[in-house]
Amino acid sequence: MKLKLGIPKGSLQDSTIQLFQRAGFTIYVSSRSYFPSVDDPELECMLIRAQEMARYVCDGVLDAGLTGQDWIAEHRLGGTAKHTLTSVADLIYAKQSFGKVRWVLAAPEDSRFKAPADLAGATIATELVRVTKAYFDAMGVEVNVEFSWGATEVKPPVHADAIVEATETGSTLRANRLRILDTVMESNTQLIANDAALTDPWKRTKIENIALLLRAAIEAQGRVGLMLNVRRVDLAKILALLPALQRPTISSLSDDEWVAVNTIIEEKTVRDLIPKVKAAGRQGVVE
Repeated sequence: MKLKLGIPKGSLQDSTIQLFQRAGFTIYVSSRSYFPSVDDPELECMLIRAQEMARYVCDGVLDAGLTGQDWIAEHRLGGTAKHTLTSVADLIYAKQSFGKVRWVLAAPEDSRFKAPADLAGATIATELVRVTKAYFDAMGVEVNVEFSWGATEVKPPVHADAIVEATETGSTLRANRLRILDTVMESNTQLIANDAALTDPWKRTKIENIALLLRAAIEAQGRVGLMLNVRRVDLAKILALLPALQRPTISSLSDDEWVAVNTIIEEKTVRDLIPKVKAAGRQGVVE
């Protein structure tokens, strides 16, 4: 038996494959194939655009897949799903960072539009059509929402009055002289599965194990292990300096006057921490 798993093609593809690699899976993508090879014989991977992932998971073409909350919401607002889908894991990573993506409403800096209500009767270009319509409907503002095939930032003011576009840093919007008026929604990657797969004990276990490994890989990002030998008389001073997820592990050495200390710390704190523990009486630090 194999689990059919959708890998998002496009902007999330590289970061997703890197995440799987940190989780212990090697996925090889050929430029000529939409079926990547993977070093797990129980997995069958397929490259699918994130925008379509929820539909293929719902229809049972895939047992599970990775896509954003944005495209899940867009799919659900369509109201045509044959089956339900479940979010198994909330995975906060994106194309450029380990953070959430914002879908923002933006208009030209020199335009008269200062707030969403100012866009009554205006044309909005976006890939996220249903979510954008729902956003304006909730405000009671009538707009014309047009689907954009891409390069959405260049459309105002000639082809649209404003846009709803995904951004991590806002730099592309600023480069195109667009001002953010509001955040329509925040999104991050989800591992989703269909109801049929989750009722199968083997598939459910496999999906949950993948979720566990991916979450662990994200949590480990930016953290390093630190090992050092410390005199027992200096142990209290060293422990006061060491942050840890729980508590450092302390082990006895062959010399009763010394102990080994192992802990996990944020990588960015290493350069400040090591000189401090050295001054406090450590010996033999290994990062």
